[in-house]
Amino acid sequence: MQIAFRFDMRAPSFGTDRTWLYHEMLEMVSWGDRCGFTQVRISEHHGVADGYLPAPLIAAAAIAARTERLRIVIAALVLTLHNPVSVAEQIAVLDHISRGRLDITLAAGYVPSELQMFGVDPRQRGSLIEEHIRVLRAAWSGEEFEYLGRRMRVTPRPLQRPHPPLWLGGSTAAAARRAARQSMGFDTHLKELHEQYVAEARKLGFTPTAAMNFGPTFLHVTEDKEGDWARIAPHALHETNAYGQWAAEAGLDSSYKAVDSAEALRRQAGYAVVTPQECLELATNLGPSGTLLFHPLMGGLDPDLSWKSLRLFEREVLPRIRRL
Repeated sequence: MQIAFRFDMRAPSFGTDRTWLYHEMLEMVSWGDRCGFTQVRISEHHGVADGYLPAPLIAAAAIAARTERLRIVIAALVLTLHNPVSVAEQIAVLDHISRGRLDITLAAGYVPSELQMFGVDPRQRGSLIEEHIRVLRAAWSGEEFEYLGRRMRVTPRPLQRPHPPLWLGGSTAAAARRAARQSMGFDTHLKELHEQYVAEARKLGFTPTAAMNFGPTFLHVTEDKEGDWARIAPHALHETNAYGQWAAEAGLDSSYKAVDSAEALRRQAGYAVVTPQECLELATNLGPSGTLLFHPLMGGLDPDLSWKSLRLFEREVLPRIRRL
Protein backbone atom coordinates (compact mmCIF):
# COMPACT_ATOMS: atom_id res chain seq x y z
CA MET A 1 0.00 0.00 0.00
CA GLN A 2 1.11 3.54 -0.80
CA ILE A 3 0.91 6.12 1.99
CA ALA A 4 1.25 9.53 0.41
CA PHE A 5 1.34 13.24 1.05
CA ARG A 6 -0.10 15.82 -1.28
CA PHE A 7 0.74 19.54 -1.25
CA ASP A 8 -0.50 22.35 -3.49
CA MET A 9 0.31 25.18 -1.05
CA ARG A 10 -2.95 27.11 -1.36
CA ALA A 11 -2.95 29.82 1.29
CA PRO A 12 -6.24 31.76 1.35
CA SER A 13 -6.36 34.90 3.43
CA PHE A 14 -8.19 33.19 6.32
CA GLY A 15 -5.63 30.37 6.53
CA THR A 16 -2.10 29.92 7.79
CA ASP A 17 0.70 32.26 6.74
CA ARG A 18 2.23 31.11 3.46
CA THR A 19 5.85 31.17 4.63
CA TRP A 20 4.95 29.01 7.59
CA LEU A 21 3.10 26.55 5.32
CA TYR A 22 6.26 26.00 3.27
CA HIS A 23 8.24 25.45 6.46
CA GLU A 24 5.69 22.93 7.72
CA MET A 25 5.56 21.11 4.38
CA LEU A 26 9.27 20.35 4.67
CA GLU A 27 8.94 19.31 8.30
CA MET A 28 6.09 16.96 7.39
CA VAL A 29 7.86 15.24 4.51
CA SER A 30 10.95 14.76 6.66
CA TRP A 31 8.82 13.19 9.39
CA GLY A 32 6.90 11.05 6.88
CA ASP A 33 10.12 9.84 5.31
CA ARG A 34 11.27 8.57 8.70
CA CYS A 35 8.03 6.87 9.72
CA GLY A 36 7.23 5.03 6.48
CA PHE A 37 5.31 7.22 4.06
CA THR A 38 6.09 6.17 0.49
CA GLN A 39 5.52 9.21 -1.73
CA VAL A 40 4.78 12.92 -1.86
CA ARG A 41 2.74 14.48 -4.65
CA ILE A 42 3.02 18.16 -5.58
CA SER A 43 1.33 20.12 -8.34
CA GLU A 44 1.43 23.35 -10.34
CA HIS A 45 -0.85 26.27 -11.19
CA HIS A 46 -0.20 29.94 -11.87
CA GLY A 47 -1.66 33.36 -11.14
CA VAL A 48 -3.97 32.11 -8.37
CA ALA A 49 -5.02 34.56 -5.65
CA ASP A 50 -4.37 32.01 -2.90
CA GLY A 51 -0.75 31.50 -4.01
CA TYR A 52 -1.09 27.98 -5.43
CA LEU A 53 2.36 26.44 -5.93
CA PRO A 54 3.74 27.78 -9.27
CA ALA A 55 7.23 26.22 -9.06
CA PRO A 56 6.94 22.48 -8.33
CA LEU A 57 10.48 21.63 -9.40
CA ILE A 58 11.93 24.05 -6.85
CA ALA A 59 9.67 22.60 -4.15
CA ALA A 60 10.66 19.09 -5.22
CA ALA A 61 14.34 19.91 -4.88
CA ALA A 62 13.78 21.13 -1.33
CA ILE A 63 11.82 17.97 -0.53
CA ALA A 64 14.58 15.81 -2.02
CA ALA A 65 17.13 17.49 0.22
CA ARG A 66 15.05 16.74 3.33
CA THR A 67 14.21 13.10 2.57
CA GLU A 68 15.92 9.79 1.79
CA ARG A 69 13.24 7.35 0.64
CA LEU A 70 10.04 9.13 -0.42
CA ARG A 71 9.18 8.99 -4.13
CA ILE A 72 8.67 12.57 -5.30
CA VAL A 73 5.78 12.77 -7.75
CA ILE A 74 5.15 15.95 -9.73
CA ALA A 75 1.44 15.60 -10.48
CA ALA A 76 1.20 17.49 -12.61
CA LEU A 77 3.76 19.65 -14.40
CA VAL A 78 1.90 21.80 -16.94
CA LEU A 79 4.39 21.24 -19.72
CA THR A 80 2.76 23.49 -22.33
CA LEU A 81 3.57 26.55 -20.20
CA HIS A 82 7.33 25.94 -20.24
CA ASN A 83 10.35 25.78 -22.49
CA PRO A 84 10.86 21.99 -22.72
CA VAL A 85 14.66 22.27 -22.97
CA SER A 86 14.80 24.15 -19.68
CA VAL A 87 12.39 21.64 -18.12
CA ALA A 88 14.58 18.75 -19.32
CA GLU A 89 17.65 20.29 -17.68
CA GLN A 90 15.89 20.98 -14.38
CA ILE A 91 14.36 17.51 -14.17
CA ALA A 92 17.72 15.89 -14.94
CA VAL A 93 19.39 17.79 -12.10
CA LEU A 94 16.48 17.08 -9.76
CA ASP A 95 16.70 13.38 -10.55
CA HIS A 96 20.33 13.40 -9.40
CA ILE A 97 19.58 15.45 -6.28
CA SER A 98 16.85 12.97 -5.32
CA ARG A 99 19.04 9.98 -6.26
CA GLY A 100 16.47 8.69 -8.71
CA ARG A 101 13.31 9.17 -6.64
CA LEU A 102 11.42 11.27 -9.17
CA ASP A 103 8.21 10.58 -11.14
CA ILE A 104 6.67 13.13 -13.52
CA THR A 105 3.05 13.50 -14.59
CA LEU A 106 2.80 15.91 -17.51
CA ALA A 107 -0.33 17.88 -18.37
CA ALA A 108 -1.45 20.06 -21.24
CA GLY A 109 -3.22 22.51 -18.92
CA TYR A 110 -6.89 23.37 -18.71
CA VAL A 111 -7.33 26.59 -16.71
CA PRO A 112 -8.24 29.33 -19.23
CA SER A 113 -6.62 32.21 -17.31
CA GLU A 114 -3.41 30.22 -16.88
CA LEU A 115 -3.11 29.37 -20.57
CA GLN A 116 -3.78 33.02 -21.44
CA MET A 117 -1.12 34.15 -18.95
CA PHE A 118 1.52 32.15 -20.84
CA GLY A 119 0.15 32.84 -24.32
CA VAL A 120 -0.90 29.25 -25.03
CA ASP A 121 -3.71 28.75 -27.54
CA PRO A 122 -6.07 26.18 -25.96
CA ARG A 123 -6.69 24.68 -29.40
CA GLN A 124 -2.98 23.90 -29.75
CA ARG A 125 -2.46 22.21 -26.38
CA GLY A 126 -2.53 18.68 -27.76
CA SER A 127 0.01 19.19 -30.50
CA LEU A 128 2.15 21.37 -28.25
CA ILE A 129 2.46 18.84 -25.44
CA GLU A 130 3.31 16.06 -27.89
CA GLU A 131 6.09 18.19 -29.37
CA HIS A 132 7.37 19.05 -25.89
CA ILE A 133 7.38 15.36 -24.89
CA ARG A 134 9.44 14.64 -28.00
CA VAL A 135 11.92 17.33 -26.96
CA LEU A 136 12.19 15.98 -23.40
CA ARG A 137 12.99 12.49 -24.61
CA ALA A 138 15.49 13.74 -27.18
CA ALA A 139 17.15 15.95 -24.56
CA TRP A 140 17.48 13.12 -22.07
CA SER A 141 19.27 10.92 -24.63
CA GLY A 142 22.44 12.92 -24.04
CA GLU A 143 22.86 13.34 -27.79
CA GLU A 144 22.46 16.38 -29.99
CA PHE A 145 18.94 17.07 -31.23
CA GLU A 146 17.09 19.79 -33.07
CA TYR A 147 14.48 22.12 -31.63
CA LEU A 148 13.15 25.33 -33.16
CA GLY A 149 15.68 24.98 -35.97
CA ARG A 150 18.67 24.89 -33.64
CA ARG A 151 21.02 22.08 -32.70
CA MET A 152 21.45 21.59 -28.96
CA ARG A 153 22.41 19.12 -26.29
CA VAL A 154 21.27 18.75 -22.67
CA THR A 155 23.60 17.58 -19.92
CA PRO A 156 23.61 15.88 -17.51
CA ARG A 157 21.36 12.99 -18.38
CA PRO A 158 18.89 11.97 -15.65
CA LEU A 159 20.04 9.36 -13.16
CA GLN A 160 17.09 7.11 -14.03
CA ARG A 161 17.44 5.70 -17.53
CA PRO A 162 16.32 6.55 -20.01
CA HIS A 163 14.53 9.13 -17.82
CA PRO A 164 12.23 9.32 -14.77
CA PRO A 165 8.89 7.52 -15.15
CA LEU A 166 6.55 9.66 -17.24
CA TRP A 167 2.77 9.84 -16.91
CA LEU A 168 0.23 11.94 -18.75
CA GLY A 169 -2.56 13.51 -16.75
CA GLY A 170 -5.98 14.17 -18.22
CA SER A 171 -9.75 14.06 -18.05
CA THR A 172 -10.58 13.60 -21.73
CA ALA A 173 -10.63 10.75 -24.23
CA ALA A 174 -8.02 12.59 -26.30
CA ALA A 175 -5.64 12.57 -23.32
CA ALA A 176 -6.22 8.82 -22.80
CA ARG A 177 -5.37 8.08 -26.42
CA ARG A 178 -2.36 10.40 -26.31
CA ALA A 179 -0.93 8.65 -23.24
CA ALA A 180 -1.14 5.30 -25.02
CA ARG A 181 0.31 6.71 -28.22
CA GLN A 182 3.22 8.20 -26.27
CA SER A 183 3.82 4.92 -24.36
CA MET A 184 3.25 6.67 -21.03
CA GLY A 185 1.29 5.97 -17.90
CA PHE A 186 -2.09 7.67 -17.62
CA ASP A 187 -3.09 9.57 -14.48
CA THR A 188 -6.86 10.07 -14.33
CA HIS A 189 -9.62 9.82 -11.74
CA LEU A 190 -12.13 8.55 -14.33
CA LYS A 191 -12.43 4.76 -14.61
CA GLU A 192 -13.92 4.85 -18.10
CA LEU A 193 -11.03 6.95 -19.40
CA HIS A 194 -8.49 4.56 -17.93
CA GLU A 195 -10.30 1.73 -19.72
CA GLN A 196 -10.04 3.65 -23.00
CA TYR A 197 -6.33 4.16 -22.36
CA VAL A 198 -5.82 0.45 -21.70
CA ALA A 199 -7.67 -0.54 -24.87
CA GLU A 200 -5.69 1.92 -27.00
CA ALA A 201 -2.37 0.88 -25.45
CA ARG A 202 -3.01 -2.79 -26.12
CA LYS A 203 -4.03 -2.00 -29.69
CA LEU A 204 -0.69 -0.21 -30.14
CA GLY A 205 1.31 -3.01 -28.50
CA PHE A 206 2.18 -1.01 -25.39
CA THR A 207 1.71 -2.50 -21.92
CA PRO A 208 -0.49 -0.02 -20.05
CA THR A 209 0.09 1.02 -16.46
CA ALA A 210 -2.38 -0.02 -13.80
CA ALA A 211 -5.08 2.38 -12.66
CA MET A 212 -4.28 4.45 -9.60
CA ASN A 213 -6.40 3.30 -6.69
CA PHE A 214 -6.77 6.33 -4.43
CA GLY A 215 -8.98 6.74 -1.44
CA PRO A 216 -10.33 10.18 -0.47
CA THR A 217 -8.45 13.25 -1.71
CA PHE A 218 -8.25 14.49 1.90
CA LEU A 219 -7.75 12.23 4.90
CA HIS A 220 -7.70 13.35 8.52
CA VAL A 221 -7.46 10.97 11.48
CA THR A 222 -8.96 12.12 14.78
CA GLU A 223 -10.79 11.11 17.94
CA ASP A 224 -12.98 14.23 17.61
CA LYS A 225 -14.63 14.05 14.19
CA GLU A 226 -17.21 16.79 14.74
CA GLY A 227 -14.83 19.26 16.34
CA ASP A 228 -12.12 18.78 13.74
CA TRP A 229 -14.55 18.90 10.81
CA ALA A 230 -15.78 22.30 12.01
CA ARG A 231 -12.21 23.61 11.71
CA ILE A 232 -11.50 21.82 8.42
CA ALA A 233 -14.72 22.72 6.58
CA PRO A 234 -13.90 26.34 5.56
CA HIS A 235 -10.62 25.19 4.02
CA ALA A 236 -12.27 22.26 2.27
CA LEU A 237 -14.96 24.55 0.85
CA HIS A 238 -12.30 26.91 -0.45
CA GLU A 239 -10.42 24.09 -2.15
CA THR A 240 -13.31 22.22 -3.70
CA ASN A 241 -14.99 25.37 -5.00
CA ALA A 242 -11.75 26.70 -6.49
CA TYR A 243 -11.06 23.43 -8.32
CA GLY A 244 -14.72 23.07 -9.22
CA GLN A 245 -14.80 26.52 -10.79
CA TRP A 246 -11.76 25.73 -12.94
CA ALA A 247 -13.31 22.47 -14.14
CA ALA A 248 -16.61 24.18 -14.94
CA GLU A 249 -14.87 26.94 -16.90
CA ALA A 250 -12.96 24.33 -18.91
CA GLY A 251 -15.99 22.07 -19.38
CA LEU A 252 -14.22 19.10 -17.76
CA ASP A 253 -15.44 16.30 -15.52
CA SER A 254 -13.67 16.59 -12.18
CA SER A 255 -13.64 14.87 -8.83
CA TYR A 256 -14.14 18.36 -7.37
CA LYS A 257 -17.67 19.80 -7.56
CA ALA A 258 -18.64 23.26 -6.38
CA VAL A 259 -20.91 23.15 -3.32
CA ASP A 260 -22.69 25.79 -1.26
CA SER A 261 -22.35 24.39 2.25
CA ALA A 262 -20.11 22.37 4.52
CA GLU A 263 -22.96 19.89 5.02
CA ALA A 264 -23.20 19.22 1.28
CA LEU A 265 -19.45 18.81 1.05
CA ARG A 266 -19.33 16.35 3.93
CA ARG A 267 -21.84 14.10 2.15
CA GLN A 268 -19.32 13.67 -0.66
CA ALA A 269 -16.59 11.06 -0.42
CA GLY A 270 -13.59 13.27 -1.10
CA TYR A 271 -13.03 14.66 2.40
CA ALA A 272 -12.68 11.92 5.01
CA VAL A 273 -12.46 12.84 8.69
CA VAL A 274 -12.16 9.46 10.36
CA THR A 275 -11.27 7.68 13.57
CA PRO A 276 -8.18 5.45 13.67
CA GLN A 277 -10.40 2.36 13.31
CA GLU A 278 -12.21 3.86 10.32
CA CYS A 279 -8.87 4.72 8.74
CA LEU A 280 -7.74 1.12 9.13
CA GLU A 281 -10.97 -0.09 7.54
CA LEU A 282 -10.41 2.31 4.64
CA ALA A 283 -6.89 0.95 4.15
CA THR A 284 -8.18 -2.61 4.23
CA ASN A 285 -10.86 -1.86 1.63
CA LEU A 286 -8.35 -0.14 -0.68
CA GLY A 287 -6.10 -3.20 -0.54
CA PRO A 288 -2.41 -3.59 -1.39
CA SER A 289 -2.68 -1.50 -4.57
CA GLY A 290 -4.44 1.37 -2.81
CA THR A 291 -3.16 4.76 -1.68
CA LEU A 292 -3.97 6.59 1.53
CA LEU A 293 -3.58 10.26 0.63
CA PHE A 294 -2.92 12.89 3.28
CA HIS A 295 -3.32 16.54 2.24
CA PRO A 296 -2.37 18.02 5.61
CA LEU A 297 -2.04 21.70 4.64
CA MET A 298 -5.16 21.69 2.46
CA GLY A 299 -6.51 25.17 1.88
CA GLY A 300 -4.11 26.73 4.39
CA LEU A 301 -5.23 24.41 7.21
CA ASP A 302 -3.68 24.94 10.65
CA PRO A 303 -0.53 22.75 10.73
CA ASP A 304 -1.01 22.05 14.44
CA LEU A 305 -4.35 20.38 13.70
CA SER A 306 -2.78 18.32 10.94
CA TRP A 307 0.17 17.28 13.08
CA LYS A 308 -2.27 15.82 15.62
CA SER A 309 -3.82 13.77 12.83
CA LEU A 310 -0.49 12.59 11.46
CA ARG A 311 0.86 11.55 14.85
CA LEU A 312 -2.36 9.74 15.71
CA PHE A 313 -2.08 7.90 12.40
CA GLU A 314 1.52 6.99 13.18
CA ARG A 315 0.65 5.76 16.64
CA GLU A 316 -2.70 4.01 16.15
CA VAL A 317 -3.00 3.08 12.47
CA LEU A 318 0.36 2.67 10.75
CA PRO A 319 1.57 -0.29 12.86
CA ARG A 320 -1.69 -2.13 12.09
CA ILE A 321 -1.47 -1.37 8.37
CA ARG A 322 1.98 -2.93 8.30
CA ARG A 323 0.44 -6.17 9.57
CA LEU A 324 -2.24 -6.32 6.85
